[in-house]
Amino acid sequence: MQVGAAVASEDIPDQYPQSVLYSKPYEVIPGIWSSIGATAPPTYENAGHNNNLTFIVTGDGVVVVNSGASYKLAEALHSEIKAVTDQPVKLVINENGQGHAMLGNNYWIEQGVPVLAHVDAAAEFEHDMAGAWTALKSYAKENAEGTDPMGPTETFEEEKIITMGDFEIHVMHLGPAHSPGDTQVWLPEQGFLIAGDIAFSERMPPIFSGTCTSCWIETFETKLVPLDPSFVIPGHGHPTNLEKVTRGTTGYLKYLRGKIGEHIETGGDLAQAYYVDQSPYETLDTFEELATKNAGVVYEEMEFE
Repeated sequence: MQVGAAVASEDIPDQYPQSVLYSKPYEVIPGIWSSIGATAPPTYENAGHNNNLTFIVTGDGVVVVNSGASYKLAEALHSEIKAVTDQPVKLVINENGQGHAMLGNNYWIEQGVPVLAHVDAAAEFEHDMAGAWTALKSYAKENAEGTDPMGPTETFEEEKIITMGDFEIHVMHLGPAHSPGDTQVWLPEQGFLIAGDIAFSERMPPIFSGTCTSCWIETFETKLVPLDPSFVIPGHGHPTNLEKVTRGTTGYLKYLRGKIGEHIETGGDLAQAYYVDQSPYETLDTFEELATKNAGVVYEEMEFE
């Protein structure tokens, strides 16, 4: 299944030059729109829009998933929403505690819109927001103006079900995955999953120090896969199907864990672990930035398993 014709290659600095957004939002299925971010690290050229900013036009208001990496990105997304519908934005959901999910919160709070996040994501952002803000100012320059780091106004723990207009929206934390408080937005009637960073496509998943990759695999396989979504918007990459995000996420994690496991069994050390063969995934965007780092993190994780 190929949804949408655009390309999110990290080699394209900007697909929507007239906007601070990296790409113009398009309607993935009726009522669900997404502005697909660059599959590159955050840069001045992409203004930090390197994740997916999605909104649901419910018929009785709009629900936004991810506030954006800055005030200006949130403002730009709101302008695009207003061009699509006169329904007001009634809720913003942060998919995790990273800067590109939450640094635009103050724009939405300024508009009087509640912002919802998992309690662990809120704690993560509170701990890291000073560093995220400093990084934003460093790479985004004038596009960081107006940003005032603010956490969510509301939190949840396991699941929050919202009925709005024509949509039943399940805001869920399926379990430990990429980062604390990873949040999924499930639309059961449409078979549509806005997965957040539990799922990747087109770019290599970054593995953070402290990420439990075996837990991530278990959550994906035991909680996400049984939902059997027809469409998936991953945290990074274009809307696609379950098969493709499975290959790009747990397929990669299992492969890397297998290679690191073999390396450990043969007495290999950390210095050598950085260079285990990851060539089957070298076509993924951010391979050069992340492959060796990921190998080192997984070695440190598995060394004492």
